[in-house]
Amino acid sequence: MAGGGSFISFPALLFTGMAPIAANATNTVALFPGTMASTVAYRNAFGPESRRFLLPLVVTGVIGGVLGARILLGTPQQTFLRLVPWLLLLATLLFVFSGRMTAWVRSRAGHHPSPVPGEAPGVARIPRTLVAVVLFLELIVSIYVGYFGAGSGILMLSLLALLGIENIHAMNGMKTLLVSVVNGVAAVTFILARVIVWPQALLMLVGAAAGGYGGAYLAQKMNPQHVRWLVIAIGFAMSAYFFIKY
Repeated sequence: MAGGGSFISFPALLFTGMAPIAANATNTVALFPGTMASTVAYRNAFGPESRRFLLPLVVTGVIGGVLGARILLGTPQQTFLRLVPWLLLLATLLFVFSGRMTAWVRSRAGHHPSPVPGEAPGVARIPRTLVAVVLFLELIVSIYVGYFGAGSGILMLSLLALLGIENIHAMNGMKTLLVSVVNGVAAVTFILARVIVWPQALLMLVGAAAGGYGGAYLAQKMNPQHVRWLVIAIGFAMSAYFFIKY
């Protein structure tokens, strides 16, 4: 409903005594079906304005996801453990300011630039330079998603707004799809590297799949503000805990 599931699931894995990189990799695999289920829930929202950018965004996401996962696997355990509180704090701050960023996205969605001749109404002419910049920024965000990823959804949403996509549900659907693709290739990388702790991963898969689909369904029907406040509180609490501990 509000995003930010990693604020709960990732620390929960660390609390079981799991090594930090294994916990992050296991968390990625466990939450992947949830984001895919959310994508299915948004399947009817995709339109011509979003589909024309889909292939380059997916390809860029795949490259960034693999790079981020490989960087994580090359990071020493203690180094990553010291980065955990900073990563959680960054993700929490992204979540805090996501309301303002979403408001900006919605204001962009209300703007109707000139359509491309011969294409469906609502498909805007976007300068190629801007598309290249957005793809580069998406590569950076995708590397972050492959490496850690919490709070990345709002960054993806902002990039889609820059591309002139106007339908907010299409934007949410594309954001969820792109995050799913990046997490998917990162998950495959982690599986091939044999760092996944499968008993915990399989247990989390069930809840993530059910919650991902149900959350996307409910998010389109109600205001999740109270859930957002709870997620923000948990994010700051977890950040403070790991700063004190490490």
